[in-house]
Formats: sequence, structure tokens, C-alpha cells
Amino acid sequence: MSNETSSIKFSNPAPLGLAGFALTTTLLSLINSGLVSGDGLPVVLACALAFGGTAQFFAGLCELPRGNTFGFTAFVSYGAFWWSFALINLLPHGNPIPVAFVGWYLVAWGVFSFYMWIATFRVPLVLWAIFLVLWITFFLLAAGHITGNADINHAGGFTGILTAVLAFYLSAAEVINDTFGRTVLWVGKPIAK
Repeated sequence: MSNETSSIKFSNPAPLGLAGFALTTTLLSLINSGLVSGDGLPVVLACALAFGGTAQFFAGLCELPRGNTFGFTAFVSYGAFWWSFALINLLPHGNPIPVAFVGWYLVAWGVFSFYMWIATFRVPLVLWAIFLVLWITFFLLAAGHITGNADINHAGGFTGILTAVLAFYLSAAEVINDTFGRTVLWVGKPIAK
């Protein structure tokens, strides 16, 4: 038996998780912003189950052997968010779900996103920006649902689009920089040391 230890290099699952998050967030945010009609919701739900939910959840599990608590927590949680969003919209309900209660569901996700944002002060600047805009998005959508104000909901849709653009950018940067073995797309230095 050899005394040599083999080291396994795990690939970075973050680009997959970010892409799943970005694509699904884009589709839903197009509806929330009012840029497209709600008739496209079945496409959002399919994507929420397959890519936003499953791919993110899988990416989170892949963060475990890498020892990345933040990545594990973020990807598993937002994967579960997309699954829950799809289930809310797909499961039969005896009575319609009160729109204001959906607002409180969004408040809870805003709170989670806010404390995850605090943790991003020690990661690249682009990830910090994603979480900044994400918690703002959740609180805008929550306020739109709780107050019944479509304009606030539309604002949340537009900040959701910005969140998705930033997530697509970071996903691309991580894939491209890794493939080239150098920084091709800038991701920025952490705010805090």
C-alpha cells in the first residue's frame, strides 16, 4: 500500500448555481416588471423546478466538500426557494392564497438575503452587488404584494432583472477566468478584509 495521498481537485460549482439563479430570476422578473405578461408563468415554473431549483440545489451540495459554507447555504436555500415558488403556483388550492401573505413570504426571503449580503463583504465585489440588489428586490416585491401597489412590484421586477444580469456576469466570469487560467472578466476585491 502506498503512503502517497491523492488530492482531488473539485470543480467550482458556483457558475452552475449562479446561471440557474440568473436565468430563472430573469424570466420571473420580466413578468414582475410588467415587460411581459403573466401568461409566461408556466415557463418560469418549469425553469424554477429544473434549473433554478435543481441545478442550484446540486451546486450547493457540491460546495460541501469544498468547505464553502456560504456557497452551500446560498445555493441550497435559493434552490429550495425556486422549488417552493413553483409548488405555491402548481399545487391546487381550495381558496386563493392571499396576495399579502405572499408578501410576507417575500419579506422572509428578504431577511435571509439581507444577512447573506452581510457575509458578502468578504467575497468579490460582484457577488456583494448581487446580494445587495437581491435583498432590495425581495423587499420591493414584498411591499408591492402587501400594499397591492403594482408600481412597487414593477420596480422589484426591474431590480430583479439587474440582479440576474449581475449573476449571469459572475457566472460567466468564473467559467471564463477558470478556462483561461487568468482574469479575463473582473470580479472585484472584497469590501472588507
